[in-house]
Order: sequence, then structure tokens, then C-alpha cells
Amino acid sequence: MCASSDKECHGRVVCSCEEYGPRLEGLIIPSLLMLLKEKPSHGYEIMEKLNELDFLKTVPDPGAVYRHLRRMEEEGLVRSRLETGGSGPARKVYSLTDEGDEYLLSCTASVKNIKKSIVNFLSAVKNYTDTKESE
Repeated sequence: MCASSDKECHGRVVCSCEEYGPRLEGLIIPSLLMLLKEKPSHGYEIMEKLNELDFLKTVPDPGAVYRHLRRMEEEGLVRSRLETGGSGPARKVYSLTDEGDEYLLSCTASVKNIKKSIVNFLSAVKNYTDTKESE
């Protein structure tokens, strides 16, 4: 997100503030695990919940989400079962494993460390800009 509140960014019409800055794509897998910790879900429901998260700037396309789920299942982080019901076809419902829960805790600790680094960076930048302004 650009620091500027209008359509221009630092005198440019197109914002590139995020072009080289930190990105949040690394939160997709922890987000999937978080959602499955909350409630076992099928793919479409997971996609809907991902779209509701306010910290993901972009949600991956359904194909990418299913690839992540398949890979996490291969790694033992999630499990799936076929659920039949209603008139439609059986749906694959994903749930978190104990290993997935441990991985989510590990990811959470990493994100906390990143947050600490970001807070320290912002503090350093503020100190630098405050010093520059007083010169």
C-alpha cells in the first residue's frame, strides 16, 4: 500500500512503493492452515474465507490453492476425506493434522519475528527522517 493518500505516489501517477518492498505472499500457506484449524472445509469454502482475510492483498487463483492443499497433504500438514451429501458430487474436505498445527505455530513465531524487524525498521526510518528534518 502506498503511503500517499491520493492517486499519485511521490509525484508519480503509478505507485511503485511496493515494487521492491516486503510482500505478504508467504502468508498463503499459514493462512490456509489457520482457516483449517478453525474448521475443516472444502476448497470452495476455503477460497471464500481467503477472500475475507484483510491481510492478504491478493488471493491466489483456485488452481494454486488446490496445489498448495495437495502439497500440504503430501507433507502431512493436512488430511482430506470425501464427503457425500445432497444431490451433488462428493467433495474433498480438508482438515488440519497435528503436524500442520505445529507448522502453523512455527509460522506464527516467524511472522512475529518479521513484525519485530518491521517495527524496528520503521523506528529507525522515523529517527533518520526526524534527524534530517532538524538539520
